[in-house]
Amino acid sequence: MELIRGLHNLRERHQGCVATIGNFDGVHIGHQRVIQQVQTKAAELGLPSVVIIFEPQPREFFSPEQAPPRLTRFGEKVRFLEFQGVERVLCLMFNARLRGMSADQFVEQLLVQKLGVRHFVVGDDFRFGCDRRGDFALLERAGKQYGFSVEETATCEVDGERVSSTRVRAALQAHEFAQAARLLGRPYRVVGRVMHGQKLGRQLGSPTANVRMHRFACPLRGVYVVNALVQGKRYQGVCNVGLRPTVHGRQPVLEVHLLDFKGDLYGELMQVEFLHFLRDERRFDGLDALKAQIKADIGAARGWLTSASSQS
Repeated sequence: MELIRGLHNLRERHQGCVATIGNFDGVHIGHQRVIQQVQTKAAELGLPSVVIIFEPQPREFFSPEQAPPRLTRFGEKVRFLEFQGVERVLCLMFNARLRGMSADQFVEQLLVQKLGVRHFVVGDDFRFGCDRRGDFALLERAGKQYGFSVEETATCEVDGERVSSTRVRAALQAHEFAQAARLLGRPYRVVGRVMHGQKLGRQLGSPTANVRMHRFACPLRGVYVVNALVQGKRYQGVCNVGLRPTVHGRQPVLEVHLLDFKGDLYGELMQVEFLHFLRDERRFDGLDALKAQIKADIGAARGWLTSASSQS
């Protein structure tokens, strides 16, 4: 798969494609349906499939403090798109210039002049342009003018409700991990490299792997039972996602204690899959109280895992 960062990196060879556009946060089953339609038409026309995404996502640009947490980091999103068979991903920097584009300018400058789109697939709620006039009807009119066809995606529903990134986020925050997996088409995971931390877990008798989050704000907060995939092996564990208020943390961290594991994981890529919610993150009166709670969390995790294993 080819990742193209910015309009300035489009070349003449990128002319002619079947494309779609959106945030694709989480690449859930609704997104996957859109991608399947793109690929079907691309194969029919003998053209590459292209997914256009934004960085930052528009809501992060307009109101970064109020924007919802992402389901996936940028790199994960690109990997998921590649896994779906997308041939090219065009990442547009969402800035004042792009924000100021009218719907007509967006079609003429990006879809026609830069990409030479032959067929364009849009989701059922798609709107674009600074004037918000960009919709399916406008695209159909532009298609007749410039010689490309337009296809709308039927709403993807689960249990009679539309699948969306917002709905996935709500399922996760309600700790409904099986429902989130149905909407995503896979279990929810966070991926990152293990970094050096304060070594506090080791001092408390429960060493943890600190997964690098960078600017990613996980939609989850609290303590969870997890599976962790690292070095090609799967481990069970307890994960804390949050600010670590007992030790005056300021940046969100994701810490995983792997059950019955001894070794060095620094620099390794770890996938953390959330299985069960144990408790909210809270502040304790000193490290002794925190140490006792960590011990209780590990015991609760072992108990849940034993129960879940006996029911499977």
